[in-house]
This record gives sequence, structure tokens and C-alpha cells, in this order.
Amino acid sequence: MKYDEFVDAVAIRAGMSPAEAEVLAHAALQTLADRLTAGEARDLAAQLPRGLAESLEPRYEKAEAFGLEEFVRRVGNRAAVDLSTAWYGMRAVLATLRGGVSVGEFQDVIGQLGKEYVEALQPAR
Repeated sequence: MKYDEFVDAVAIRAGMSPAEAEVLAHAALQTLADRLTAGEARDLAAQLPRGLAESLEPRYEKAEAFGLEEFVRRVGNRAAVDLSTAWYGMRAVLATLRGGVSVGEFQDVIGQLGKEYVEALQPAR
């Protein structure tokens, strides 16, 4: 998947402009890098286009342990958006990752994130 395709997919899924989606994509990937082990962040980055992969550069070798609520808060802070926008953006980025990387890689990512992240990807009822 190319950079623009990724951003456009996030924009469509989140119902926002490509410019907003681009900011949120980088914020979500940076937060994801904090939440994953360094090795897993690098593995995921290897399957993303240049420009997005750099946002997954790990700051630490070990994953930080924080839940979905904190993940959304960090995305919102990094993107300078409200929590609702951060929530939809984060979901759109994870959904786009699901379709943009190998099944095994996405399962590895979700395996480190946990059940609440899987539930966040489910359609609203």
C-alpha cells in the first residue's frame, strides 16, 4: 500500500479530510510504537510505506503498558484533536493496518495490544 492510499483509506474510514487523516495516522502510529515492543514496531514498519514507517520508530525497547483509553488520549494529544476525533482516527488507522499489512503481522500487533483493541475494531452496534 502506498502512502497516499493509506492516508485516503484512513480518511474514508474516519469520515475526515485527507489532511486530518494524515496527522492522525502519524499520531496513531507514534503511539503504537510506544505500545509495541521495539522489535514488533520495526517489523510493522517494514511493511508500511516510507513516510509512515518512520512514525513507528520505537523510543524504547520494551513496550509501555497502557490501555485503550490512554492510547486514544495520547493520539489526541499528538494530533491536537478532541478524544472523539482521536477515537475515530485510531480505529481507522488500525483498520487500515489490518488491510495493509500481512495477516500474520497484524495478528502479532494485536497480540501485543490485547482484547480491548480487538473489540475497538468491531463495528458499532
